[in-house]
Amino acid sequence: MKALISVYEKEGVDELAKALENLGYEIISTGGTARFLKEKGIKVKEVSQLTEFPEILEGRVKTLHPKIHGGILYRDWVERDKEDIKKLDIKPIDIVVVNLYPFEEKLKEGLTDKDLMEFIDIGGPALIRAAAKNFFRVVILVDPEDYSWTLEKLKKGNLTLQDRAYLAWKAFSHTAYYDGVISQAFKKLYSIDSFNREEALPIKLKKKLRYGENPHQRGYLYENPLEDIGITKASVLQGKEMSFNNYLDADSATRLVSEFPNQTVCAIIKHNNPCAVATGVSVKDAFIRAKEADPVSAFGGIVAFNDKVDYQTAKELTSMFLEVVIAPEYDEDALSELSKKKNLRVLRFYGLQNAFDIKKVSGGYLLQDEDTVLYEEPEVVTQKEPTVEEMEDLIFAWKVVKHTKSNAIVIAKGGRTLGIGSGNVSRVDSLKCAINKAKEFGFDLRGAVVASEAFFPFRDSIDIMAKEGITAVIQPGGSIRDKEVIEACNEHGISMVFTGLRHFKH
Repeated sequence: MKALISVYEKEGVDELAKALENLGYEIISTGGTARFLKEKGIKVKEVSQLTEFPEILEGRVKTLHPKIHGGILYRDWVERDKEDIKKLDIKPIDIVVVNLYPFEEKLKEGLTDKDLMEFIDIGGPALIRAAAKNFFRVVILVDPEDYSWTLEKLKKGNLTLQDRAYLAWKAFSHTAYYDGVISQAFKKLYSIDSFNREEALPIKLKKKLRYGENPHQRGYLYENPLEDIGITKASVLQGKEMSFNNYLDADSATRLVSEFPNQTVCAIIKHNNPCAVATGVSVKDAFIRAKEADPVSAFGGIVAFNDKVDYQTAKELTSMFLEVVIAPEYDEDALSELSKKKNLRVLRFYGLQNAFDIKKVSGGYLLQDEDTVLYEEPEVVTQKEPTVEEMEDLIFAWKVVKHTKSNAIVIAKGGRTLGIGSGNVSRVDSLKCAINKAKEFGFDLRGAVVASEAFFPFRDSIDIMAKEGITAVIQPGGSIRDKEVIEACNEHGISMVFTGLRHFKH
């Protein structure tokens, strides 16, 4: 019996090799692994002794040889295979243990392109795929976590076909992930701005979650290895385990506050929608202003900041029930105060990277660029121009509505949302919801502004706004009735800005 071992990461492999040797396996290995195992007192036969061909091209070619791949791919239930290996003196290989050159890690070291290419493994994936293909006879091990239980079953002689299939599944997943990292890295390294007819998108399991959106659904958190920052990379500093829904809401919250690099902003999120957003002269001020905009919805919400949380802000945060607090930094005394709420999840967020947006649909996936552009060139299309203050509020509201589920309406004034209408099937309904929300908490809508993430199909929304004293509107434009909507604004003395860009969010 023969076991081929060729690994870059050596953790646990000496114990595995020793145990296999004790079970009667002859250990075959390559350069670095062979030297490592010999130093551990394990008898090793080098691949070059088996192939009678030396490693060449500085180790680029080692195991790519018929005596290796023939030994792995040999089928003991096929007569022609038995004749071939006897005629060519090929010895069957029964176990293959391989892990690959660390391309993913080396990608982060700033190597030259040619140096980086040396960490694309060729022989390793070929060995893995050959062994996995022939799992009926060959055991393939790519994960050190599988060494122990596989050995125990080999000792007892009860390694099942299902066990072998499981190891083969892990092996194919491993090589697919490895190739996916390389494929997507090439796109980034060489600025290839397109999607191929065939794509490999690498994802790595970070943790199993308690459940998915609902308790009866399984949930998992995977990360993109080529994105160094983002919500999956946030540090959980305290609190209960993050849930599937927590991650969704936290991602929405951080994306929203990241729209305001030059202002201190607080966003409160519920069910993937902003319920209140506000700027402030301090972090505490921003939070209080946001909370007052919708104190009912803020209860049990996800609160995100784009600035350091201090002690005074932490005192405000612990005065109510919240699910998650997210910020780029915290004062030590702020963390001490937040720790009084043992179940409150506190995250440190390091920023965003833009890659692509992917959504599952039955039978496949929808994939698109992320929505990273705010607007084209804002254009005033009415007789009345917005004031400087109105324009500031229009841009503020536009940033918020971009992150609100369609149909979306945001009413704002003084750097704060007064009412948000989201997810209605009618834009008029979203407007009415936003107005009612603002009135519920006693806000005066005179002089407020409105943002709509898509165009107004009719003038009815403008007529409703006018009755409430709203004085400025921002929207993409592009309706066949734009002229009618603009005329309605002119009739009511409302200024309107077109952005030329919509922000549907489904």
